[in-house]
Order: sequence, then C-alpha cells, then structure tokens
Amino acid sequence: MKILILEDEIPAYQKLVNYLNDYFGEEATHDLARSNKDGKELLENNTYDVILSDIQLLDGISFDLFDEVDINCPIIFCSAHDEYLFKAFHTNGIAYILKPYSKSDFNRAIEKYQVLFKQGNYNHLNSSTLSNLKTALQEENTSYKNRFVIKKSKGIQLLNVIDITLIQASGDFCIATDYNGKRHTISQSLSSIFQQLNPAKFFKINRSEIICIDAISTIESHFKNRLLISIEGVKEKVMTSSSTTADFRKWLEN
Repeated sequence: MKILILEDEIPAYQKLVNYLNDYFGEEATHDLARSNKDGKELLENNTYDVILSDIQLLDGISFDLFDEVDINCPIIFCSAHDEYLFKAFHTNGIAYILKPYSKSDFNRAIEKYQVLFKQGNYNHLNSSTLSNLKTALQEENTSYKNRFVIKKSKGIQLLNVIDITLIQASGDFCIATDYNGKRHTISQSLSSIFQQLNPAKFFKINRSEIICIDAISTIESHFKNRLLISIEGVKEKVMTSSSTTADFRKWLEN
C-alpha cells in the first residue's frame, strides 16, 4: 500500500500518519508533498493506491494539481472547509473528511473507498467535477450568509442556510422551511434576507417567496406565463410571477 499525502500543515500531516500507521501498520508507506509543484513531481514519477489531500496547499489549491495530472486512484480530501464545498463533495460522490476529524472518521473513509474502488464504483475526478468543486469553493469564500439565529421559546437555535429550501414572507417576519419540512421563523423582511443570500443558489420567484435551486424537485408550465415548482420538504407547490418567469428560466441555466 503506497499513499500520497498532500498537506501543507505539519501537525495535520503527523495526525494522518498516526492514523495510517494504526490502520495499516507496516503494510503502508507514504510520500509527502506540501505544494502542488512537489505533488505533481511525485505523481508523475510514482503510482499510489490512495491520496489523502488537503485543499489549500502552500502554492494554491490541490484542485489545480488534479486538473493537470490524471489520477487513477481514490482521493480522500481532508479539509476544514464546510457548507457549500461539503455539499459539493457529497453530491459528486467524492470522499471528504471535515477537520477536525476523528480516528473513526478516518477509518470509515478508508474502508468505504477501498470497497468502492475495488468494485469499480469510485467516481474519478474529471474536469466537470473539478469545475463544480472550484465553483463551490469560490461560493464558500464569498461573504454570503451562512446561518440565521432563530429565537425559540426554549432559547436560540441556528439554522444553516444550506438546509433551507423555501423562505416565505409572513407579515413583518419570514418563515424558512428546511429539507425535513420543519418551519423556522426569521425576524427579518424578505428583501433583507434575499440580499444576504448567494444569488447562484437562491431566487426570489415572486413578491413573497424565495427558493433554493438545490431543493427544486419538478417544474411545470402554468397559465399566464407562470411556472409551478415542487420543493423538497414542502407539500404545496410554489409559483413564479409572470414578471419573474423569464429571469427564472435564465437563472436555472447558469
């Protein structure tokens, strides 16, 4: 078992080595690269069974390295990035361990992708997947709202933006619905909330409703140039206004 570790932080590297030694014992050897430049040289001259990779290296992001070099083994990304990037990895079937990770997290990732790779079910990185991951990283680094503070009778609850499917105006406040169909009250106006959200993910389909593109199940044509939209976690369909339909169609294609 030969492993490549792409990690610029020495403490994180030492943690990975400890986990590798505990899991594989003497069966595994490894190389370390702290930059894309060194990683490229190693990949061009060696064959590896698995790669453990951080996203941010000394000279840039590892996605750029994987764009340059063809990879024929599983990659397990180990990073502190979350929100949009975590979801992008999950959607594309790529292994991802969120720092700070535990030994059990590490072991599960190794076991899962060993099995998938042997069965031929592992999703290799391609240019399309890398493009999606880079876009998600860019979105995460942009200063859009990550979570809302929800005041409950028993205290305060945090609602992550990535969990929101629909936001509806209700008087002086708004109701946000999550993927489980649970409704949360946000003490802000719809226009104020919309200004804080990533426009690539959220669209104001009419005067009183904002939807998340990832939560759209189906879209149907309706009368007067309107569209009926089914949203995950929401029983009733929502509808675009005739004035927003054209822009909504364009937004879907971006």
